[in-house]
Amino acid sequence: MSLSSTALPRTAVLGGSLTLVAALALSACGAAPDNASASADGKSAATAASATAFGGMDKLVAAAKKEGTLHAIALPLDWANYGALIDGFQKKYGIKVQVENPDAASQDEINAVTSRKGQDRAPDVLDLGSSFALSAAQQGLLAPYEVQGFAGIPEGQKDAQGRWYNDYGGYISIGCDAKRVKQCPATFADLLKPQYKGQVALNGNPTKSGSAFAGVYAAALANGGSFDDIQPGLDFFAKLKKNGNYTPVESTPATVEKGETPISIDWDYLNAGYADEFNSKGLNWKVTVPSDGKFAQYYSQAINKDAPHPAAARLWEEYLYSAEGQNLWLKGYARPALMAAMDKAGTLDKAAAAKLPKVSGTPAFPTEAQQSKAKTVLAEGWGKAVSG
Repeated sequence: MSLSSTALPRTAVLGGSLTLVAALALSACGAAPDNASASADGKSAATAASATAFGGMDKLVAAAKKEGTLHAIALPLDWANYGALIDGFQKKYGIKVQVENPDAASQDEINAVTSRKGQDRAPDVLDLGSSFALSAAQQGLLAPYEVQGFAGIPEGQKDAQGRWYNDYGGYISIGCDAKRVKQCPATFADLLKPQYKGQVALNGNPTKSGSAFAGVYAAALANGGSFDDIQPGLDFFAKLKKNGNYTPVESTPATVEKGETPISIDWDYLNAGYADEFNSKGLNWKVTVPSDGKFAQYYSQAINKDAPHPAAARLWEEYLYSAEGQNLWLKGYARPALMAAMDKAGTLDKAAAAKLPKVSGTPAFPTEAQQSKAKTVLAEGWGKAVSG
């Protein structure tokens, strides 16, 4: 089922990776050359709010190729098929994509923007949990830019000024190593059972990671909470910690393969993608969207207002929101923001869509205010909930 018809911003982080490919080192300090980011008629990519405003796609492509490089951060190659997206962009435009710190969290991305302002090593583009995208916009860190497919992004899934817009999303799921766990849990209630002692993990710290944040939100929904009340989610993990089932080890494909995190609460598209990889290695990875805690959200794309490669940054966004880019996310089991628009236009990869994890019902989404409130509650209570 599509997430793209009624959604408000979604929430998640970036952490987790399978066979981690070494990130390419970013260049040292120094400002990007101004002339590389301008069109032949002198228009600046750094202030262009659309390809049209820059003089058209051909001019944007030319300026981006002149820059020659795109700095990205927090993009594991196995996360939502980003490896294929990066390869596709590089092949199509001949622009080198350098990915720093692929397992970084959303807050780490924001920190990189603020701490490296004016430096050539600053990230050009960001892929943030929606609550973190809202924070970055409020801090004035993001550049307004409307991709050509902007109108097809549903209302509520994009900033009116074009400072961020949803890209791909999914549901919180429970991944389980069926070879190490005799009976895999199917609900949050199951996770409290004594046979799961020391086995239940999140993909990061929910005060920094969008996916972990969403995991706590899902637990709240499963335990009498709501989008306005995430506290039952903290109480649930406090109980998991007290009975010994919760492990503070950050779940990644590597920890799963080692048997350190045989049960992982994470996005369904990540767990489903990992299943393909694990199965080839002899692991039987089962993925279930828990019926008692259905939480669906999106990540959001954004451009650093002070991007050292502003033309390449804008071209990257155009690629991600093209039919090619959106279908590549879909092949990674993620539901792209333009899914409904592409289905209507006949450009959706139907075979990839048919492989998405099955979920019943219509998803609901937290508002900006609800997400901000939840982040505050987590910041104040998470450490206490899982300490000791």
